[in-house]
Amino acid sequence: MAYALRLGLDVLFGIPSIVYGAFAFSVMVALGIRASLLGGIIVETLLIIPIMARSMDEVARTAPRDLLEAAYSLGATRLEAAKILARQTAPAIATATLLSVGRAMGDAAGVMFTAGFTDYVPESLTDKAATLPLAVFFQLSSPKADVQARAFAAAVVLTAIVLALSLTGRLAMRWFSKNKV
Repeated sequence: MAYALRLGLDVLFGIPSIVYGAFAFSVMVALGIRASLLGGIIVETLLIIPIMARSMDEVARTAPRDLLEAAYSLGATRLEAAKILARQTAPAIATATLLSVGRAMGDAAGVMFTAGFTDYVPESLTDKAATLPLAVFFQLSSPKADVQARAFAAAVVLTAIVLALSLTGRLAMRWFSKNKV
């Protein structure tokens, strides 16, 4: 069962985001739902789940088995042993989480189908929305200088978010590594 689940997650991990978007769009059309922020959120969530699940599975499989055996030999309960294992694998789990969030942030193809595109900030989950990569792409193709300036501003914001995520990841890694067992 575990082999089949890992194989399924590997297949889902390798599917390009545009396929996720096209599939979600087909489902949305069949259900009579129009492009919206909620559709984009759902397709990005479906894109992230296999990445996180597979990464965390690999982390759990590479955790030292001796650590659990030592905890059990000292009389630890299953919950206490799980806490020890969680503290040991926390840096890698934080990395897996940041990698999947980073992939979702940079994804434009899946969201293009499901969330649509607009220059306006959505006010509800049913409004159309645009990701920053899509905004940069569409606005740079405009002949108007002020629209192109917004594209460069969106690129700077995207770069700042990636920088903030990277710094947060490094701080989390340092903090989790410091608190290892």
